[in-house]
Amino acid sequence: MKIYCICDNTDTRTGLRLTGIDGTIAQTSDELKETLDFVLKDKDIGILLINEKLAKTFPTVIAELKLARYLPLVVEIPDRHGSGRSPEFISDYIRDAIGVKL
Repeated sequence: MKIYCICDNTDTRTGLRLTGIDGTIAQTSDELKETLDFVLKDKDIGILLINEKLAKTFPTVIAELKLARYLPLVVEIPDRHGSGRSPEFISDYIRDAIGVKL
């Protein structure tokens, strides 16, 4: 099973290529859809990494992918600028999910 990355900048792609993870840069909706078609045809890709900025730019495309298929597993990763999430993201997520403040 392979890991593949779709990102919107060369820095993230280069860093992941150094670890052996192949990827593509997509900055428009058409480029993203074309790359997703490629990824979905390759049955060896089990994990798809997408940087958070790209996922926030095209939320409907990513949501459809997550809801329609169980493979590849879609994981949003921060890029070189860091995560766009608040420092209390995990605590807020747990509080919203089960109603318990940690």
